[in-house]
Amino acid sequence: MQSKLIAATMLAAAVTLSAAHAADPAPNGIAYPTGWQNWQIIAPSYRTDNNTIRVVIGNDIAVAAARAGNTNPWPNGAILGKVVWREGEVPGWPTAKGPAAFVHAEFMFKDTQRYAATRGWGWARWLAAEQRPYGANAEFAQECVTCHTPVANRDHVFTAPAILPK
Repeated sequence: MQSKLIAATMLAAAVTLSAAHAADPAPNGIAYPTGWQNWQIIAPSYRTDNNTIRVVIGNDIAVAAARAGNTNPWPNGAILGKVVWREGEVPGWPTAKGPAAFVHAEFMFKDTQRYAATRGWGWARWLAAEQRPYGANAEFAQECVTCHTPVANRDHVFTAPAILPK
Protein backbone atom coordinates (compact mmCIF):
# COMPACT_ATOMS: atom_id res chain seq x y z
CA MET A 1 0.00 0.00 0.00
CA GLN A 2 2.78 2.42 0.94
CA SER A 3 4.59 1.92 -2.40
CA LYS A 4 1.32 2.46 -4.30
CA LEU A 5 0.74 5.73 -2.44
CA ILE A 6 4.27 6.94 -3.14
CA ALA A 7 3.98 6.04 -6.84
CA ALA A 8 0.60 7.77 -7.08
CA THR A 9 2.01 10.86 -5.34
CA MET A 10 4.95 11.01 -7.75
CA LEU A 11 2.74 10.61 -10.80
CA ALA A 12 0.36 13.27 -9.51
CA ALA A 13 3.32 15.61 -9.11
CA ALA A 14 4.30 14.95 -12.74
CA VAL A 15 0.80 15.73 -13.93
CA THR A 16 1.02 19.15 -12.29
CA LEU A 17 3.45 20.07 -15.04
CA SER A 18 1.22 21.24 -17.86
CA ALA A 19 0.52 18.53 -20.42
CA ALA A 20 0.06 21.30 -22.98
CA HIS A 21 3.49 22.77 -22.24
CA ALA A 22 5.48 23.25 -25.42
CA ALA A 23 9.16 23.39 -24.51
CA ASP A 24 11.88 24.16 -27.01
CA PRO A 25 13.56 21.16 -28.66
CA ALA A 26 16.77 19.74 -27.23
CA PRO A 27 20.00 21.02 -28.85
CA ASN A 28 20.21 17.81 -30.89
CA GLY A 29 16.80 18.57 -32.45
CA ILE A 30 14.72 16.11 -30.43
CA ALA A 31 11.27 17.55 -29.82
CA TYR A 32 9.76 17.75 -26.35
CA PRO A 33 7.46 14.73 -25.96
CA THR A 34 4.14 16.32 -25.11
CA GLY A 35 1.72 14.19 -23.13
CA TRP A 36 4.38 12.26 -21.22
CA GLN A 37 2.62 13.23 -17.99
CA ASN A 38 0.01 10.59 -18.83
CA TRP A 39 2.41 7.75 -19.62
CA GLN A 40 2.47 4.64 -17.43
CA ILE A 41 5.07 3.90 -14.78
CA ILE A 42 7.71 1.31 -15.62
CA ALA A 43 9.61 1.56 -12.31
CA PRO A 44 10.40 3.94 -9.46
CA SER A 45 13.92 4.48 -8.15
CA TYR A 46 15.82 6.47 -5.58
CA ARG A 47 19.38 7.76 -5.89
CA THR A 48 21.21 7.81 -2.59
CA ASP A 49 24.13 9.84 -3.96
CA ASN A 50 21.98 12.92 -4.66
CA ASN A 51 18.75 12.22 -2.74
CA THR A 52 16.45 12.25 -5.73
CA ILE A 53 13.25 10.34 -6.33
CA ARG A 54 12.75 9.12 -9.87
CA VAL A 55 9.95 7.56 -11.82
CA VAL A 56 10.71 5.85 -15.12
CA ILE A 57 7.73 6.07 -17.46
CA GLY A 58 7.17 4.91 -20.99
CA ASN A 59 5.12 5.44 -24.10
CA ASP A 60 2.77 2.61 -25.15
CA ILE A 61 5.55 0.77 -27.02
CA ALA A 62 7.92 0.89 -24.04
CA VAL A 63 5.25 -0.16 -21.55
CA ALA A 64 4.18 -3.12 -23.70
CA ALA A 65 7.83 -4.20 -24.02
CA ALA A 66 8.41 -3.84 -20.29
CA ARG A 67 5.32 -5.87 -19.39
CA ALA A 68 6.28 -8.60 -21.88
CA GLY A 69 9.94 -8.68 -20.81
CA ASN A 70 11.14 -7.58 -24.25
CA THR A 71 13.69 -5.03 -23.08
CA ASN A 72 17.03 -6.33 -24.25
CA PRO A 73 16.94 -4.79 -26.72
CA TRP A 74 14.06 -2.37 -26.33
CA PRO A 75 12.00 -2.15 -29.53
CA ASN A 76 12.32 0.71 -31.99
CA GLY A 77 9.74 3.37 -31.18
CA ALA A 78 10.04 2.89 -27.42
CA ILE A 79 10.44 6.10 -25.46
CA LEU A 80 11.57 5.96 -21.84
CA GLY A 81 11.19 8.99 -19.62
CA LYS A 82 12.79 9.64 -16.27
CA VAL A 83 11.05 12.21 -14.11
CA VAL A 84 13.18 13.47 -11.19
CA TRP A 85 12.43 15.32 -7.93
CA ARG A 86 14.48 16.27 -4.90
CA GLU A 87 13.57 14.20 -1.87
CA GLY A 88 11.18 15.95 0.47
CA GLU A 89 9.11 15.44 3.57
CA VAL A 90 5.57 14.12 3.32
CA PRO A 91 3.30 16.16 5.62
CA GLY A 92 1.68 13.97 8.25
CA TRP A 93 3.83 10.96 7.37
CA PRO A 94 7.15 11.33 9.21
CA THR A 95 8.56 7.95 8.15
CA ALA A 96 8.14 8.61 4.43
CA LYS A 97 9.91 10.69 1.82
CA GLY A 98 8.20 12.10 -1.24
CA PRO A 99 8.81 14.42 -4.18
CA ALA A 100 9.73 18.04 -3.47
CA ALA A 101 11.34 20.38 -6.03
CA PHE A 102 11.12 19.17 -9.63
CA VAL A 103 14.62 18.64 -11.07
CA HIS A 104 14.17 17.50 -14.68
CA ALA A 105 12.54 15.18 -17.18
CA GLU A 106 14.82 13.25 -19.49
CA PHE A 107 14.02 10.87 -22.31
CA MET A 108 15.56 8.06 -24.35
CA PHE A 109 14.09 7.53 -27.84
CA LYS A 110 14.85 4.10 -29.36
CA ASP A 111 15.57 4.18 -33.10
CA THR A 112 18.53 2.04 -34.10
CA GLN A 113 18.91 3.64 -37.52
CA ARG A 114 18.31 7.31 -36.70
CA TYR A 115 20.45 7.20 -33.55
CA ALA A 116 23.10 4.69 -34.65
CA ALA A 117 25.88 7.09 -33.59
CA THR A 118 24.53 7.20 -30.00
CA ARG A 119 24.00 3.47 -29.43
CA GLY A 120 20.51 3.35 -30.96
CA TRP A 121 19.04 5.89 -28.56
CA GLY A 122 18.21 9.58 -28.94
CA TRP A 123 18.82 11.42 -25.69
CA ALA A 124 17.18 14.60 -24.41
CA ARG A 125 16.63 16.38 -21.10
CA TRP A 126 14.56 19.35 -20.01
CA LEU A 127 15.35 21.16 -16.74
CA ALA A 128 13.14 22.34 -13.89
CA ALA A 129 9.42 23.04 -14.04
CA GLU A 130 10.09 25.49 -16.90
CA GLN A 131 11.42 22.55 -18.96
CA ARG A 132 14.46 24.36 -20.38
CA PRO A 133 16.41 22.18 -22.85
CA TYR A 134 19.67 20.79 -21.44
CA GLY A 135 22.96 21.05 -23.31
CA ALA A 136 24.98 23.74 -25.05
CA ASN A 137 24.90 21.90 -28.38
CA ALA A 138 24.06 18.53 -29.92
CA GLU A 139 27.23 16.98 -28.49
CA PHE A 140 25.64 16.88 -25.02
CA ALA A 141 24.24 13.44 -25.96
CA GLN A 142 27.73 11.99 -25.63
CA GLU A 143 27.46 12.63 -21.88
CA CYS A 144 24.43 10.34 -21.86
CA VAL A 145 26.16 7.63 -23.89
CA THR A 146 29.21 7.74 -21.60
CA CYS A 147 27.07 7.55 -18.46
CA HIS A 148 25.02 4.62 -19.82
CA THR A 149 28.01 2.64 -21.15
CA PRO A 150 28.28 0.52 -17.96
CA VAL A 151 24.85 -0.96 -18.82
CA ALA A 152 25.54 -1.54 -22.52
CA ASN A 153 24.67 -5.21 -21.98
CA ARG A 154 21.16 -4.05 -20.95
CA ASP A 155 20.64 -1.93 -24.08
CA HIS A 156 22.07 1.08 -22.22
CA VAL A 157 19.14 1.22 -19.77
CA PHE A 158 19.80 1.32 -16.03
CA THR A 159 16.24 0.72 -14.87
CA ALA A 160 14.78 -2.75 -14.75
CA PRO A 161 10.99 -2.72 -15.12
CA ALA A 162 9.19 -3.30 -11.83
CA ILE A 163 7.63 -6.74 -11.57
CA LEU A 164 3.88 -6.49 -11.25
CA PRO A 165 1.60 -9.25 -9.96
CA LYS A 166 -0.63 -10.86 -12.52
